[in-house]
Amino acid sequence: MPHRNHLRRLDNVWTKNPLYFLTLCCADRRHVLANDKAANILLNAWQNSPRLYGWIIGCYVIMPDHVHFFARPLSHGKPLSTFMRNWKRWTANQIIKQAALTPPLWQPEFFDHVIRSADSYSEKWAYVQANPVRAGLAPTPDLWPYTGEIIPLAF
Repeated sequence: MPHRNHLRRLDNVWTKNPLYFLTLCCADRRHVLANDKAANILLNAWQNSPRLYGWIIGCYVIMPDHVHFFARPLSHGKPLSTFMRNWKRWTANQIIKQAALTPPLWQPEFFDHVIRSADSYSEKWAYVQANPVRAGLAPTPDLWPYTGEIIPLAF
């Protein structure tokens, strides 16, 4: 497997109230997420993110081997890297336990993109929402059961 040099994550984002588009992939791209038990664990973690980490979660799509979601920090939110590290740890522990998997669940890296316009937000959401259709998992986006919205995040 070729070595990839990723850009270093920025310590500071100069956008007021940034909205992030986040992607996390399973280690070895294992297909362990698109089921009711794993989805409920992810949903629970997202619903509790404001209280635990100071982050609110908007739209999401859970695919068999990765997740996409939009997130925004509250004024008291933990840094993105801390939020993601803790969120990944908590969800991994729960999913590994309930499915009797061997660790790790998540790849070490995650991918983040700061949304800079309403058009960018709409484009990202349309692309992500169509993932299950492109993968042959659902005939239309609205028939994929592992997509939704926790809290509306307006741009």
